[in-house]
Amino acid sequence: MNTLQKKISIALTALTLGAASLSWAQSSPPATPSDGHGQHGDPAKWAEKMKERMAKHQAELHDKLKITAAQEPAWKSFTDAMNPGPMPAHPDRKEMDKLTTPERMEKGLEKMKEHLARMQTRLSSLKTFYAVLTPEQQKIFDESHRRMASHMRERMGHMGAQKDGQHPPMDKK
Repeated sequence: MNTLQKKISIALTALTLGAASLSWAQSSPPATPSDGHGQHGDPAKWAEKMKERMAKHQAELHDKLKITAAQEPAWKSFTDAMNPGPMPAHPDRKEMDKLTTPERMEKGLEKMKEHLARMQTRLSSLKTFYAVLTPEQQKIFDESHRRMASHMRERMGHMGAQKDGQHPPMDKK
């Protein structure tokens, strides 16, 4: 076996194991809150809190952008598309345990395709909304999204570090 074939074989094996791990992780039950840090506890309460945060963020963004009456329909379509909707149910662990590794990987791939379809719908709505904004509004929108994405990366890094018992690296610019 030549070097390129070995590298491809190793890469495919790593992808397969990664996808199988993802499927298994998706099928595991949610963690129970222990210390309140990084835990969601009751999924309904968590979903409600996230809905409140999203509504607050959208109201602030609406005000910053100074959305006009003519832009309201595009704004409404955009915010409706960004609504995450109900959290998908975790697969039944006992049922997942009955599946073979390729079957679990297929289930994981189905979930990823569903997620991709939702993201494509959101992107389409985002592009439609973005097109009705003035250049100044686009700058405000872009900066707001940059800050929000940076904040999310920091929070996700912090949550991951808590699980590992480490402190996250601080990304200061």
